[in-house]
Amino acid sequence: MDKFEEYDVVIIGGGITGAGTARDCAMRGLKVLEVEKYDFTNGATGRNHGLLHSGARYAVTDGESASECIKENMTLRKIASHCVDETDGLFITLPEDDLSYQKTFVEACTRAGIRADIISPEEARRIEPAVNPALTGAVRVPDASIDPFRLTTANIIDARRHGATVRTYEEVVALVVENATVKGVVLRNNHTGEKTEVRSRLVINAAGVWGQNIARMAGITVNMFPAKGTLLIFGHRVNNMVINRCRKPANADILVPDDSVCVIGTTSDRVPLDTVDDLRVTPEEVDILIKEGEKLAPALGSTRILRAYCGVRPLVAADNDPSGRNISRGIVLLDHEQRDGMKGFITITGGKMMTYRLMAEMATDLACKKLGVDKKCETATTPLPGSETTPVEGRVSHDARQYSFFAMEGRHGTMTTTIPAGTPEDDALVCECENVTAGEVKYAVDKLHVHNLINLRRRTRIGMGTCQGELCSARGANVLCKVAKMEAEKAERDLAAFVCERWKGMRPVAWGDTLNEAQLTSLIYEDLCGLNQLAGEGKEIAR
Repeated sequence: MDKFEEYDVVIIGGGITGAGTARDCAMRGLKVLEVEKYDFTNGATGRNHGLLHSGARYAVTDGESASECIKENMTLRKIASHCVDETDGLFITLPEDDLSYQKTFVEACTRAGIRADIISPEEARRIEPAVNPALTGAVRVPDASIDPFRLTTANIIDARRHGATVRTYEEVVALVVENATVKGVVLRNNHTGEKTEVRSRLVINAAGVWGQNIARMAGITVNMFPAKGTLLIFGHRVNNMVINRCRKPANADILVPDDSVCVIGTTSDRVPLDTVDDLRVTPEEVDILIKEGEKLAPALGSTRILRAYCGVRPLVAADNDPSGRNISRGIVLLDHEQRDGMKGFITITGGKMMTYRLMAEMATDLACKKLGVDKKCETATTPLPGSETTPVEGRVSHDARQYSFFAMEGRHGTMTTTIPAGTPEDDALVCECENVTAGEVKYAVDKLHVHNLINLRRRTRIGMGTCQGELCSARGANVLCKVAKMEAEKAERDLAAFVCERWKGMRPVAWGDTLNEAQLTSLIYEDLCGLNQLAGEGKEIAR
């Protein structure tokens, strides 16, 4: 008889919900395997506006979601402080909006437990100079911004500290089903093509919009509503507070300050499920975001756009609304034993990044009940790695005068003290825009599950600055090649893939300075380095 790897729980999905569930399960003593077909945050988690919702946006239309948001908002400020920028937020009324809606909005926020203070237009202009000066009303709420990449990474680190096994680039191609019970998964390594079978007492489907396909492997139907959202990143931080339109949710009504840039979002359109792996930003979506974004902050009209991107919300269809805006953003936990007669299988979906920890708690509570484990959830009170009150052990001496130290501290919190530093080699800058050092690259490879440049970008922000990888890509590839002991030919292909990914986001906004930057990048990497010779006819390179 073949000998299989065995776990208590296999968790499918490397987004924030999967990462949070792996952490919670591991903290409660379960033997956990988390699998992701590409890299962490490859899906919706890495393609949102990074808003730490107060819940105010949903207060009028979805009071339950609003209440969940404000509770988790306050929790994340405590347990994930190094991922949060406590900006506060404004909901503004413009001349074209109905000012009477403000009263309805504030009353709904109050019912949901959300602080909502009506302030004068003059006060709003004082505390947020970038806001449209024509506003006729304003409400201050406890919105903030949060980095989804840091948040996911911190959850993965803690899951591993508590014994979880984590595998990326391992895709679930089948569920092992015996006697109406899911007994495990069949994995395919997306680098080698090798297949392995893993057995478990329970499988948790946390694959977001792709969860519909996972459920289908067990003969189960989960009607997902893939709602595409497109966003734009601007070249600097125009606003210091989150700015929202005080109206029912619509296109381009949120402007979020995000590190050194700002993000406008989002659109909402239903798309076919078979298109979610190859979504493209359209000129019409870019036009809408620019036109409506200028109404929030007029300075956006003269601010360079760095890139455009889009993601898919994992909503569960409940009606025939063509936009998906009226479908609840609430959490959906499916016990397939009760719902479909299929034992050993749970799906956790819906919700949003803001409520990931609560989603994980709900899924883990059900898992523990099924597995006979009696241990309470502690994720709401236990700080994530990087947000501890004291630095972790293994402190490395950093020169606190260096700006790169403060940049790293913003990304890694208390874990910064373990990043190699103090030598000319470790302190050398790989990425000037984001102040990423060679020591931080080493740390990312050793501790943060980094195998290529795209992974590295998600952990350190390399290539996410003003030059979009123009000056740092080759340096990053060189350091990564040495640290990860990658073969030169593979490192070359990796560099080409990274540059292509940067171009995909610049292409929809390729005019003015962005086009000039792209042309210079092309000159460097195609004409000087010849990387285009590694690409196929369509200049597309595999993930």
